[in-house]
Amino acid sequence: MVLESDETWARVPVRIGDRRTCGVVVSNAQGTHRAARGAATPVPGVEPEAAGTRLPHQSDWDAVPNSSWADEAAATGCFPLIPEQEPAPAAAPVGARTAARRAARNGRRPEPASAASPVGGSRRDSRPDFRPDSLRKLLPQALVVAFLAGGTVAFLAGDKDVQLTVDGEPRTLHTFADDVGEVLAQQGVTVGEHDLVAPGPQAELHDGDQVEVRFGRPVTLTLDGHRRLLWTTADTVDEALRELGVRAEGAHLSASRGSSIGRHGLDLDVRTERTVTLLADGRERTVRTNAATVREVVAQSGITLQNQDTTSVDPESFPREGQTISVLRISGTEEVREEPVRFRTEKHKDAKLFHGTEAVDTPGKAGVRRVTYAFRTINGVKQRPRIIRSEIVREPVTQVVRIGTKPLPTSVAGADGLNWQGLAHCEAGGRPHAVDPSGTYGGLYQFDTRTWHSLGGSGRPQDAPAGEQTFRAKRLYIQRGSSPWPVCGRKLGG
Repeated sequence: MVLESDETWARVPVRIGDRRTCGVVVSNAQGTHRAARGAATPVPGVEPEAAGTRLPHQSDWDAVPNSSWADEAAATGCFPLIPEQEPAPAAAPVGARTAARRAARNGRRPEPASAASPVGGSRRDSRPDFRPDSLRKLLPQALVVAFLAGGTVAFLAGDKDVQLTVDGEPRTLHTFADDVGEVLAQQGVTVGEHDLVAPGPQAELHDGDQVEVRFGRPVTLTLDGHRRLLWTTADTVDEALRELGVRAEGAHLSASRGSSIGRHGLDLDVRTERTVTLLADGRERTVRTNAATVREVVAQSGITLQNQDTTSVDPESFPREGQTISVLRISGTEEVREEPVRFRTEKHKDAKLFHGTEAVDTPGKAGVRRVTYAFRTINGVKQRPRIIRSEIVREPVTQVVRIGTKPLPTSVAGADGLNWQGLAHCEAGGRPHAVDPSGTYGGLYQFDTRTWHSLGGSGRPQDAPAGEQTFRAKRLYIQRGSSPWPVCGRKLGG
């Protein structure tokens, strides 16, 4: 059914649901449909009119111009269904024969007679005259428009109005995305593991939703001397401290609380306020401080370190919460002493020497070390001397010794049967290392050094093994008899 039409446009009915029927304008001239009254977007699923009803004609508009449905139809393009009525008998049109004769004279085909106005009426029927060729052109277009209009309604139903805020910068956008992650991808917003997205990327997106993205920022935090790398989505120092759970009341900050944190991050040094106890000059002081070193704490407490004064901990160390620090008042002197440095001995084996015999080739000589001692008094108490400096003045000389490896002879012809044990007991009490009070004679048989060397011995006789001493005593007996032992020589005979 066509409601209205001319050569360029027509209004066709489209029912929406079961109560409203809308007129859709179909035009073959650009812009005409914009001027058509009451154009509305149709929806799919139009049903035919109910039995016994029809769409309103122009005459229905003219008959009830002040009705509520007429106002609604004028505003929305939707019309109620009008009950069918029996049409009134049509009267012969006035001047119909005259019009026919005039058309015949002009060589034109007479136009069909229009339905006459109601008897006694003063208003013409203003319904348009529909031509078949116009309807054939317009009806297919009406069907296409109805189909496209249904798609437009579905298209518009999927459109969502969303507010996206990226790092505090809001933007309002229209999107057909199904979830948050899809709308972020559409907007070219890439997020990583340290970034915050609320609601999450998998959250379903609805019309009117608000999505917030806050990018993560690296913060190199040095907290009370401990350095670590953290990530935060805060854009100011104050917000980052709260997010990281750092107690900043009374703390020293390397950057102000209001400083912004860019995407590149920030290096932040925080020294929290701590309680430290100082013991100085017999008094105890408890202070609250955010100082970086013990020396700063002492200075903030009004304590002066003079000369050698120091603290019980390194003055440059970091003061800890609850730490007790003593101030040490130091006085004293320094003393320089020279001390010997022992030489070392090198020993080499010598097959020409009898076993157990040592010969010194290079005598060792001690070196000299210069040592500086500090004699201090700390808080009135004398301390043990402490070495503060040491240097070698003269290097020691290494002693070189040869060690004999030659087997000792077992006997000396002409002297083996004598009582050598009795002689040794008489001369030295049987002790191989015995030395007389003058230091001239030594060993079991009280050799002097010159005699010992003449017999092939090396070093001192008292340092040689007992067997070697007896062997050389036998050789001396062969050379000189018992005369070397004027008192005890008689023991040799038994």
